[in-house]
Amino acid sequence: MIVLGLTGSIGTGKSTTAAMFHDLGVPVHDADATVHDLYRNEAVAPVAALFPEALADGVIDRKALSAALSAAPERFRELEEVIHPLVRARETAFLDAERQNGSPLVVLDIPLLYETAGETRVDKVLVVTCDPQTQRHRVLARPGMTEEKFQLILSRQMPDAEKRRRADFVVDTGRGLEAAREQVKEIIAKLTERRN
Repeated sequence: MIVLGLTGSIGTGKSTTAAMFHDLGVPVHDADATVHDLYRNEAVAPVAALFPEALADGVIDRKALSAALSAAPERFRELEEVIHPLVRARETAFLDAERQNGSPLVVLDIPLLYETAGETRVDKVLVVTCDPQTQRHRVLARPGMTEEKFQLILSRQMPDAEKRRRADFVVDTGRGLEAAREQVKEIIAKLTERRN
């Protein structure tokens, strides 16, 4: 089974690209979706212990947590020390299940793949990219997004050019969805034909 790590900076079209793999029959493990689920389950108690102001109705309120981290960005590390092992456990269970299913290719959608040395856990890396103007337009169109929040997120991410330099594959979503889908099909063909 080939494990493809999928990553990209905020607003580059990473989730859209992951959905294309899913729609083409490739199992995808979404780290962001896993974190959101953890905030309603196993992560509630340990995160609430660190950020009591983020607890609301028995779950972690992501907006309140985001506000707390914006006020004290140095505390991201504390949060990551709680969340990353829980995400990793879910990822391992996903990989074990897909190996048993005989899947030839799976995708791990990991936003901070390079920043967390995630490339050591995958066989190949795909970086999703687009031009900076498109990225900025997409991100600032999101509800509740501000220029400061955008800059804070960017400051925690490796520059796009560096990610592209390290990648095995690059998908450019700035050229339209159809062009991106064709690139995804080519990557799937290339990675699965080696196994046939």
